[in-house]
Amino acid sequence: MTGTGDFASLSVFFPAYNDAPSLPGLVARTFAVLAAHVADYEVIVVNDGSADATPSVLEALRRQYGPRLRVVTHPQNRGYGGALRSGFEAATKEFVFYTDGDGQYDVGELPRLLELVGADTGLVNGYKLERHDPAHRVWIGQTYNFCARLLFGIGIRDIDCDYRLIRRALLERIHLTSTSGTICVELVRKLEMTGCGVVETGVRHYPRLYGKSQFFRVRSLATTFYELARLWVRVVILRRTAY
Repeated sequence: MTGTGDFASLSVFFPAYNDAPSLPGLVARTFAVLAAHVADYEVIVVNDGSADATPSVLEALRRQYGPRLRVVTHPQNRGYGGALRSGFEAATKEFVFYTDGDGQYDVGELPRLLELVGADTGLVNGYKLERHDPAHRVWIGQTYNFCARLLFGIGIRDIDCDYRLIRRALLERIHLTSTSGTICVELVRKLEMTGCGVVETGVRHYPRLYGKSQFFRVRSLATTFYELARLWVRVVILRRTAY
């Protein structure tokens, strides 16, 4: 399958944890979009220790799509941050795009992000036009986003929107340490500290059709806020980006 578009080089990856029902449709749509808009591309799925049928689903997809689809497997769950770090490390193309494997974002909106890339653009970040989650999750998300932006001095409006296109050379300049959802704050803050050009665009957010969010469990929230405090000391007080 050869891309016919004019965007040169792109790695797309999805962190996946118990996302077996959503992955076939997500991967199929991704390959269709990339074939139309990108000349050189790869698709990577990071299976973060899933306990459902995700491994067998990914094996079937790998046979279907061949070497264009790569699977990175964690024998044990490493957390959202661990999954993202593995995806970034596995990517080989000039730009890297990621979104979640649960299908709450539409990869069909990726071409809009590609069109916004300029010579100095390091990050194109989506923001949710409307969040389709239960009311308590919307409230927690808004509170978390407000506090993180305030504490870390982050400029983008929606840290919690995992729909991002990043220049890979910048990922090689920063060092990510978070294992929880805190990685989104760490990633955006450290990218902004490089001085790269940042562009934002609205994207649609859809209701979750399968599974449950891992972020909103009590243990996950406790881990996230603990890591957030540690990250604030390292990045804001000590201004560390590389370690």
